[in-house]
Amino acid sequence: MFASVFHFLLNYFPMKITRRLFAFLLLSASIAGLAYTTRASKPAADSHYLALVGTYTGKTGSKGIYAFDFDASAGKLIAKGLAGETESPSWVAIHPSGKFAYAANEAGKQSMVTAFSLDAKTAKLTQLNQLSALGEDPCYLSLDKTGKYLFSANYTSGNVVVYPILPDGKLGQPTANVRDAGVLGPNKERQEAPHAHWVQISPDNRYVFVSDLGLDAVLSYRFDANKGTLTPNDPPAAKLAPGAGPRHVAFSANGKYVYVVSELKNTVTAFSYDATKGTLFEFQILSTLPDDFVGRNDDAEISVHPNGKWLYASNRGRDTIAVFAINPSDGTLTHTGEFPTGGKEPRHFSIDPTGKFLLAENQNSNSIAVFRIDPASGALNQVSVADNIPSPVCLAFLP
Repeated sequence: MFASVFHFLLNYFPMKITRRLFAFLLLSASIAGLAYTTRASKPAADSHYLALVGTYTGKTGSKGIYAFDFDASAGKLIAKGLAGETESPSWVAIHPSGKFAYAANEAGKQSMVTAFSLDAKTAKLTQLNQLSALGEDPCYLSLDKTGKYLFSANYTSGNVVVYPILPDGKLGQPTANVRDAGVLGPNKERQEAPHAHWVQISPDNRYVFVSDLGLDAVLSYRFDANKGTLTPNDPPAAKLAPGAGPRHVAFSANGKYVYVVSELKNTVTAFSYDATKGTLFEFQILSTLPDDFVGRNDDAEISVHPNGKWLYASNRGRDTIAVFAINPSDGTLTHTGEFPTGGKEPRHFSIDPTGKFLLAENQNSNSIAVFRIDPASGALNQVSVADNIPSPVCLAFLP
């Protein structure tokens, strides 16, 4: 390195140069060479990401939330141990600041929502406070775009609660508590009451959407970011096919479309989204299963790849991830394949921060499978698996 720099100086300055100028140039080259050597020998810090995994603790051997280091250069999860002990954290959400984390403690009528401080260096959580879920079995948490409010969906009681987030990360007293309302679906066993399964803010932070399995609907609420309140929109909901049982929802990368995965009918329903009015208009329904599939299956998770080209949905029972290509001109979907998750009951999956990997949590196999995403087709190829993780059901990456 230094020899080549020396020769460069001699060739660049064929005429006689002063000792002072030569010394200056040689010193500059030495500093540049040192910086180059330091950069070359230092591993890329952004290839490692902290991941928190939520679990069920009842009769599973789990104690709460577990931490992992995800090595994006190798596509591998490395266990870092128990991050925080807490009861059945079935959903974990990390604050945009990276300083706090929140857990839905799914425990029937004793359900809670817990706030933690997060130390990224030690991968440890410290409980800040814990409040009542104001309902039964919270199963989904999300934050508004400002990081000032936390939304919680209570499945069994069918209501949504809004908690303000205080400056120190603690949860404040709820500012809203609304119960889903509408006509129940035809499935008497699963749709006997409203069941809020997902809640999330719109990209512009103006509307809150709730997927309700019992009502076959995605409800729309106007959100007051100053007061933290929810008001039913007009119209108040977008209906899905009777008996569909909507579970989770994903916005397209450009915010123009919304995709709903339905647990009972095993379908993905596509909607166009009017951001001005906060309304949805259905234009396509596709199955996540092959036409000849026979047997039990319950769809679970759905996600759009950050590049906006592909949509993924998980099948529990068939135990696969279905892949769809997204038409950029009109948002329509084309099924392009499905890939086994290497385990049982892929309740949830996450795409890593690089967009190169998909991680599927196999709840009943106590494992998380890591898949490399083909950059040309969106297809999945398993590259590793992390075992002995008791009942993994949620994985959140540090922003």
